Amino acid sequence: MNTIIPIASGKGGVGKTIFTANLGITLAKMGKTVIAIDLDLGSSNLHTCLGIKNRHPGIGNFIYNKGISLESLIVKTDIDRLYFIPGDSLIPGTANMQYFIKKKLIKAIQNLVADYILLDLGAGTSYNIIDFFLISKTGLLVTTPETTSILSAYAFLKTTVFRMLFRSFPVKSKERELIHNFLTERIEGTDNSFITLTNLLRNISPESGDYGLKQIADFYPRVILNIGRNKQAITLGSKLRQICKKNIGINMEYIGFIEYTELVSASIINRSAIMLTSPDSQFARALRKIAENLINITYLEKPTLYDFGEDLENLDNFI
Repeated sequence: MNTIIPIASGKGGVGKTIFTANLGITLAKMGKTVIAIDLDLGSSNLHTCLGIKNRHPGIGNFIYNKGISLESLIVKTDIDRLYFIPGDSLIPGTANMQYFIKKKLIKAIQNLVADYILLDLGAGTSYNIIDFFLISKTGLLVTTPETTSILSAYAFLKTTVFRMLFRSFPVKSKERELIHNFLTERIEGTDNSFITLTNLLRNISPESGDYGLKQIADFYPRVILNIGRNKQAITLGSKLRQICKKNIGINMEYIGFIEYTELVSASIINRSAIMLTSPDSQFARALRKIAENLINITYLEKPTLYDFGEDLENLDNFI
C-alpha cells in the first residue's frame, strides 16, 4: 500500500517545489521508496530541484498517448530508492486536462507501487490542483509567515473544502445547488461558516447534513511554515488556524518550520539539493524532523486534534 502526499501552496514563491524535492530525498535516505511526481503542469521544474535534466517523457505523454502507462514514465534518480515522474510544461494544454483524463491520471497514481508518492502541485486554487490535493485528506500545504501567503493559504483551504463538499453529492442534486448558492455569499465577517452549511444540508435530509459534517471533520491538512526568519513568524500560524476553524470548521496540524537560508538560492543555481550538499544544515535538520513526523502519522485514522496549539509550540524545536 502506498501513501500519497499531495503538496500544494496558495501562492507561488513559497518554496513548495524545493521542499518537495528535498523531502523526497530525505524519505529515501531514511529507507523509504519514494516516487516524486511533477504535477505543476503549467510550470514543471521539479526536475531542476532534483538536479535532473529535462529530457525524459512526462505526464503529457501519458495524457495524449493511450498506449503509455504512467509507470513507464518513472525515472530512476542518482539517489537510491528515489524515483521521479516528470511533468510536461513543454506540451501545450497539459495543465488544462479534461475531467475524465484527470480521473484516469488519479487512478494511475493510486496504483503506483512505492512507500510514499509525493505530488508537487501547482500554486493556486484551480480545480485541477484542488482535485489532486483531494486524493488524500491529509495533504501538505506550504506557506510562508507573511500576511499575503497566509491569506492565500486560507483561500486555498476554503476552496478545497467547498470543492470537497460539492463533489460529495450527485450531479444536479439539491445538495449541490444549496452548496453553490451558499458559497456565492461572503462568510468572512458574518456568523456563517461551513458548519452553518452542514446544518442547511440537514434541512434537505439528516443524512446529507451528517455526511457533510463528516467530510469536514475528516479533512485534516498539515501545514509547513517555510522561509521563516524568527520565532515571531510562528504566531502567524495561529491566525491561519483561527480563521480556518471559525469560517471553515476544519482543524489542521503544523508539522514543520523551516528557517530562511541562502542555501536555497545556491541550490537552484547549482541544480543540487540542499539535503545532498549541506546535510548538516538547519534546513536539512528541519526536513528530517518533518519526514519523521510524516512517517509516524497513522494515515488510516483521524489524527489527534490540537485544540490548544501544542503543534505550533513544538515548532520551536525546529529553530
